Amino acid sequence: MIRELESRPVVRRVAVVVFFFAVLANDPSVVAADWPQWRGPLGNGIAVNAKSAEGKLPPLEFGLEKNVAWKTKFPGRGHGSPTIVGDRIFLATADEEKMTQSVLAVDRNSGKIVWNQPVFVSSELPKIHNKNTHASSTVACDGERLFATFYSQKQIRICCLSVEGKKVWAKDLSSFKPKYPFGYAASPLIFENAVIATAESDNENALVSLDRKTGKEIWRTQRPKNSSYSSPALLRVGGRMQLCISGGREICAYDPATGKQLWKAPGAAKHTAGTVVGDEDYVLASGGYPQSETTCIRADGSGKVVWTKKQKCYEQSLLVTGGYVYAVTDGGVAYCWDVSNGEEKWKKRLAGPVSASPVLVGDRIYAANEKGEIFVFRARPDKYEVLAQNQLGDDVFPTPTFLDGQIFARVGFRKGEVREEMLFCFE
Repeated sequence: MIRELESRPVVRRVAVVVFFFAVLANDPSVVAADWPQWRGPLGNGIAVNAKSAEGKLPPLEFGLEKNVAWKTKFPGRGHGSPTIVGDRIFLATADEEKMTQSVLAVDRNSGKIVWNQPVFVSSELPKIHNKNTHASSTVACDGERLFATFYSQKQIRICCLSVEGKKVWAKDLSSFKPKYPFGYAASPLIFENAVIATAESDNENALVSLDRKTGKEIWRTQRPKNSSYSSPALLRVGGRMQLCISGGREICAYDPATGKQLWKAPGAAKHTAGTVVGDEDYVLASGGYPQSETTCIRADGSGKVVWTKKQKCYEQSLLVTGGYVYAVTDGGVAYCWDVSNGEEKWKKRLAGPVSASPVLVGDRIYAANEKGEIFVFRARPDKYEVLAQNQLGDDVFPTPTFLDGQIFARVGFRKGEVREEMLFCFE
C-alpha cells in the first residue's frame, strides 16, 4: 500500500500519513512512508524506508558532480533537515537581509521551488552564535499541515501552514531571553492530535502541547529555568510512550498526553542541544557545556544512572541500534559503546567539528561534519569499518535525509564573507 501511494501528491496521502502517525504513537516498529520530522519517522535517526522501489540503498559515494539527481539554490540560511512527505520537501529558511523567517516547498522529483512562504517578519532578528541560523529547526508535517518553530521578537514562535503554503495559525510559545546569545534550534514533534514544542532559556522555560488544527493549548509543563537547545523526543521505552528531553543537568521523561513528569535523573550537562535517544530498556543523552558527559539511564522509571562517559555530543545526537550506541563527538571522534554497560567496543578519529547527527541507513552509518565531509561506516560493534568518505561544498551543518534510495543534503558554499546554500538530491 505504501509503495502504490508514494508517487501521489501530498494532499492525496493525508489519511495514510496521519494513519502512520497514529500507529507510530503505539508501535514504533511500524515502517512509515516518509521523513516527516526531525530524526525521521521514528524520531531516532534510523532511516526505516531507505531502499528504493528496486531495493537499492542510497549511494555510498557522492559529491558535487557525482550521483547528483538535481541541485537547487534557495534563499536564506537554515540548519533544519529536509522534511519529506509525498512529492514535497519542506525546509525552514531565514533571510537575514530582509529579516524574514520562511518555510518553503521543493518538488522532490525536479528540485524546483514550488512555494516560499514568509511566516514571521521582524524589525530586527536577535543576535545569535555565528555558526547558528535564524531557521535551525526542522519542519514537522502530519500530511496535511506543516509546523515550524522560530526565534524572533524575543519569543519562541510556532506557525502552522497547509502543505500548499497557506497560513493556518501562529502562536508565541514563550519569551526567550537566554543568558548567552546562541540562538534556538529545537524542532517540534507530532503526537496524536497535538504538536509539541519547547522553549528553554534562563528567564522562562516550557514544554507545550498544542492542538494541530487550531493551535489551542492542550497542556504546558514548566521546565527548569536554564538555556538549553534540545528537541523533545517521543520514545517507546520502559514499556510505554515517553516524551524525553535533556538540559539543566537532568534527563526527564513526561507523559506526552498530559505533560505530567514521569521521572527525572541527573545527567548529560547544563546545556545540551542533542536529542535524547533510547531502546526498550535505556535512555541516553549527551552534552554539552560546561561539562562533557554522555549518560545512560534505566528506562523503567527508576531514574537510575547505568553508566556515564566523559565524552560529549553537544549539538549532534547519539544513535542506538542493535544494543549498541554509536556516537561522533564534537571533535569528530567516533565511538561504539555497549548500551547495557558502556563498554567501549571501538574508537576511531574521523574529523571535526561536528554539528549534524549520524543516521543509520541499512547497516551503514552516515556522519557529516562542519567541513562538508560525510563519512560512511558500518554499524558493527566488533570493529570500525570505513565504507566511504565524501566531500560536499564548504560545510554541512544540517543532518541529511535518507529516503527511497536517495540522499537529500543541505550544503553551504562560501564566497568570501557570503555564504549560500543549496539542496542536493543524490541517488
